[in-house]
Order: sequence, then C-alpha cells, then structure tokens
Amino acid sequence: MCSLLGPSHQVSSPSSLASPGSPAAPGSPAGPDTPASPGSLAGPGSPAGPDTPAGPGFPAAPGSPAAPGSPARSSLGRKIRKDAVSAGQPSGLAALQNKVPRRDTVSELQSCLRRARALGERVQALKASARKDAETPSMPEAEGRPEQLCGEPLPAYQRFHALAQPGPPGLVLPYKYQVLAEMFRSMDTVVGMLHNRSETATFAKVKRAVQDMTRKRFEECSVGQIKAVYPASYRFRQERGVPTFKDGVKRSDYQLTIEPLLDQEADGEAPQLTASRLLQRRQVFSQRLLERAKEHHRAFLASLSPPMEVPDDQLTRWHPRFSVDEVPDIEPAALPQPPAAEKLATAQEVLARARGLVSPRMEKALSELALRSAKPSSPAEPSSPALPASPPPTPPTTPTHALKGVSQDLLERVRAKEAQKQLAQMTRRPEQEQRLRRLERLPELARLLRGVFVSERKPALTMAAVCARMVGSYCATMSPGEMEKHLLLLSELLPDWLSLHHVRTDTYVKLDKAADLAGVTARLALRARAEGL
Repeated sequence: MCSLLGPSHQVSSPSSLASPGSPAAPGSPAGPDTPASPGSLAGPGSPAGPDTPAGPGFPAAPGSPAAPGSPARSSLGRKIRKDAVSAGQPSGLAALQNKVPRRDTVSELQSCLRRARALGERVQALKASARKDAETPSMPEAEGRPEQLCGEPLPAYQRFHALAQPGPPGLVLPYKYQVLAEMFRSMDTVVGMLHNRSETATFAKVKRAVQDMTRKRFEECSVGQIKAVYPASYRFRQERGVPTFKDGVKRSDYQLTIEPLLDQEADGEAPQLTASRLLQRRQVFSQRLLERAKEHHRAFLASLSPPMEVPDDQLTRWHPRFSVDEVPDIEPAALPQPPAAEKLATAQEVLARARGLVSPRMEKALSELALRSAKPSSPAEPSSPALPASPPPTPPTTPTHALKGVSQDLLERVRAKEAQKQLAQMTRRPEQEQRLRRLERLPELARLLRGVFVSERKPALTMAAVCARMVGSYCATMSPGEMEKHLLLLSELLPDWLSLHHVRTDTYVKLDKAADLAGVTARLALRARAEGL
C-alpha cells in the first residue's frame, strides 16, 4: 500500500490515524496533509485534500493516484474489505459460542426429561390402579379387631386405666370391657331408633352410626362379643330383599339384620325401645361384664399361695396384685352367616347335576372323564401323635435363695398375715374406708388442736371457732363440716383428752392441755393401724 501511494502518502504511526467512525482529535484536525486511517473514510464535512483518498461517496481529485479505475483504488478496496472481515471475526465466533449449549446445560435438560418420564409413568400406574379398584367390588373388612403385634405391649393408658380412675379404689372394669359397654350403649341407641320407626336395622347401618358415636372400629367381632355377654338382647338373622340404597350392595344380597328382644306390651301393641328400657339394658350389660371380671379375679385368688376365697357379695375392690386391665378378651359368639352357594368342583358333580339336561353323547363323554379322573385313594398317612397339653401357668413365687436361712414356720405366718390384710382390704365397705382415712388424719389434727388452745389461752372454745382455725391451719383443703366430723371422732376415741359440752344452742370444746401430746398421737396411730388390718 505504501508503494502504491508513494513516499508522500506514507503514514508515520498508526496512533496518528483516527479511529473508524469517530472524528479526529481536537488538536489534530484532518488537514490536507493528514490522511485518514486505511479502514476509515473521510466524513462529509471534511473535504479530501489532494493527497487524501476520497471515500466511496465522494469523487477523487483529478490528480489523485486513487482515482476510479486505478490499480491503487482496487487494491485499497480489497485491503479495506479484508480488514473489515478480520475485525468482525471475533464477534461472530462469540455469537456462535453463545448459540452452542454448554455441557452442563445438556445434562440438566436430560435429567429433567428423565424425571418427567418417571412422573408420567407413576401417574399412569396410579390411574390404572384406581381404575382396577373401581372395577373390582370392595372386599369386606376383616372381622375382628386388628391383633396386637407379637411382643408389642398395650399402650400405657390401657394397661394402667384402672389406676387412673378418680375416687377411692373399687371394682373398676377393664378398659376393653368399658369400650365394649360404650359400643353396646351406642348400638342399642341406634337399633332403638330404627326399631321405633319400623325400619329394618342392618349391620351396615348400625356400624357406621356406632363408629361415628364412639370414634372406634365396630366390626362383627364386637357384635359377637355383645351377643356372648348378653344373649337375650338381640335376634340376629340373614335376610335378603332389604333396601340398602347403595351401589355396592344389591337388594338380593344377604344382610345381617338386628332386632331387639323386648317384652310384649300389656295392651298388645308393638313394644317400643324407650329410654327407661335402654337404661335397664345398659345396667344389665354392665353387671354381666362385672361378673366376667369377677370370674377372672376368682381364678387369680385361687392361684395364690396360700389360696384365697372371697364371696362375690362381699368383694369391694380387686386384689392389689390383680392386673384388671390384662384380663383376656371375650370370646365372640357365632353370628348367622349367609347360606353358601353350591359349587361344582369335580366332573362327577357336574355329571350328576347335568344328567338329563344334555345330549346322550355329551353325557357319555362326561362319564368317561369322571372314570378317568377317579384314581385309587392313597393309604392314609399315620396321624401325628398328639402334642402334650401345656401345663397351666403357675403364679410367680419368691426365689428360694432369697429366703435362705429363714424358717418355714415364719414364712407361713408372714404369708398368712399378708393374706389376712389383703382380704380385709378387698372386703372393706365404703363407710369403713372413710373412717380409716379419718383415723389417719387424727394425729396431725390433734397437734393442731392443742396449738389452737395454747394460742387462745382459754379453757373452752366454741365448735365453730375451733373448726375455722383448724381449717385454715390444715395442709389439705377441708370444709368446716368435715372438720367437725373429725373432732367428733376424736372425742369418741379419746374422751379423757377432748370433751364436748352442749350449752343451749352452741357446742363447746374443752381440751386437757396438761396431757402428753406424744402419748395421744401414739394412741391414735395404734388405733388406726389396728382398724386398718
């Protein structure tokens, strides 16, 4: 290029050239002797000098070597186009690189595609299973309650339900018996409502209502247990033609119907299951549950060493070591079942049923098939010997190594005394239990009573004033009337220490402050221990 333009058109330095598309620097205006850069053209406002090559839109000077048609002009154009292509190459590569996806982006897209396919397959499987469940009729639920897993203990609220009951100890029913009693109450209520409006009570109707009332599973096993406890409560039958108003149950299917057994009315009308009868039936059911619990308690007392025997009419509480909540379940009674449909299993049965209904040729073929299928029966295998019955469980006894050196006579006396104490606890009446609790409080109340008289410095005080002072000083909450009963019992046991005097409408309490308080409390504790045995 330099050889084409001549010495006078050579550029001294690239830095002196103006950048493409930008005006010249302020200090260096493009004059006639300052050519533009090879890749740039002169602007329209800057006239080209004689030595400056003209742009494509401006004609060159007459004496310029870069005139149109000259070799310099064509060489310069090729050079400019080459520089422009080389200058634009990096930007095109960058755009091409941006268009090509990276390797990590491709892997992410592939993983997303795999997940989408897996979700699609799962949705199809769920749809197929739902369609299959909708086509096949629903199987009836397994009868009975779910069995407890082997080795898994019952929840604590069931194992210690009897211990958590409020009030004094008594004949508390096991937890499973109480649940069954609640189910009977709900079932009797629902059956009574259906019976009173002359509607057939089916097990399907009763089951749903009882489960809504008790929030527990109610199966045919529970109905069998109710029948075993109270057989004269209902009449169970399998009937057809009962309207169900359900899609899954046909009218021609057999259903278990429940009818309450009631005494006939005097006027001949249909008996109604009224509220008084519901209450009476509930009491009978609870009493029979209690009798079953007493049977298990009686068997437990017979297994003790020494054995104990307590009449049922005198039993007021369970034995301390009797686990009332661990009694076995009630064996359910058998309920009517729908008649089994006759099924033909062998060719002989088919032949006997189809005899006279098919052609002679078909009958002959069936008889030949029956003869071929009949084979001589193999000799019966000898029956396995019967397993010996497991011995009944024996109650746990105290290990002998722990009682080594103790005489047998002493052990027998201790066991007899313990059995006597437990027998007294099991046959104690509620009035005796209340008197015993008052006796246990008397030693502490005697100390408070003496403190009241010492602080008042009076020989006698009214009953109301003494009760008010002692109620405020006692550690437990007690009413003034209950405190007065304690003072009456104290005056009955120790008349020489505490005396009561009735003057007109008031009752005065007089105390012997000179008596030894320790001796008084010892006498009261001895009396409580004697009556507690």
